[in-house]
Amino acid sequence: MDIPTTAGLESLVDWRGPGSVSIYLPTEPDGQNSEAERIDLSNLTSDAIDQLEAADVSRSVVSAIDESLADLVDDGEFWRFQAQTLAVFVNENGLVSFRLPNRLPRAVEVSDRFYIKPLLRTFTFPQTAFVLAISQNAVRLLSASPDLPPTRIDIPDLPTGVSEAGGKTLTPDSGNRPRLMPRGRGHRARPGSSGDSKLRIRQYARQINQALAPLLGGHDIPLVLAGTTPMIPIYRSVNSYPHLTEDVIAGNPDTKSDAELVAELRPILDRVYADDLANLRALFDTRRAQGRAVTDLADVARAATIGAVDTLLIDIEQSI
Repeated sequence: MDIPTTAGLESLVDWRGPGSVSIYLPTEPDGQNSEAERIDLSNLTSDAIDQLEAADVSRSVVSAIDESLADLVDDGEFWRFQAQTLAVFVNENGLVSFRLPNRLPRAVEVSDRFYIKPLLRTFTFPQTAFVLAISQNAVRLLSASPDLPPTRIDIPDLPTGVSEAGGKTLTPDSGNRPRLMPRGRGHRARPGSSGDSKLRIRQYARQINQALAPLLGGHDIPLVLAGTTPMIPIYRSVNSYPHLTEDVIAGNPDTKSDAELVAELRPILDRVYADDLANLRALFDTRRAQGRAVTDLADVARAATIGAVDTLLIDIEQSI
């Protein structure tokens, strides 16, 4: 599965030029129907070529587009792994494709720009997340996507449990800084006490957070915790990743397989997206009451020309 990055989506949106072809093709994730899907793309290519020629696009541009699409049709390795929809964007300069987790209708569009509206559903609701399964005896990070089995991610310096973390020294940026206390009021937890246990669990949680930071730093997808008390609240108290969800996968993760954890993840993602939409609706109502939100397309266009649009909400099912 390939989901466009923000930069990749902006590049598609910004492109202007004759002979911009956009194709959406439903596919099957298991690759069992690849031969029929390749034939379907070949047929859509013919439709696109007919539209290009009818629009009097130059022969050199048409030929370049036809060649790029033919190369994709012939790429047997590419067709071994698909998702729910294949999106293809091609012009005279080349071709980019995305294997999307959402089921989108079959379409071919030719214009002076790419037809990216169907892509926005995937970009807005990618159905991808990280799952951090954490207990006092083990920790694992999973990458979850809609159509593929969960992937376990190897993280350098990730402690394997509280006992191992207790023997490590945190680096200065981990948050384990010494604190000055008034004379006579210091307190040291006794070995074996509940205070000592929580101290070691917190140190363990900090080391996990620190080990994950280089990987998670470039992402903005949800991170869902799987575990029990006291591990979950302690990890939450030291977490530095801004997209940690409130909901957790409850229960001892050590007794659950990767697939079982991801199955419990789906309802959590649904609630995350529902909350995002509810917050947007509330914000829209507030801004509209303030005269800072509009629904007329002409007003939206005027605002866009002066850079006054912060958030654009569209009905993906409607055409203008």
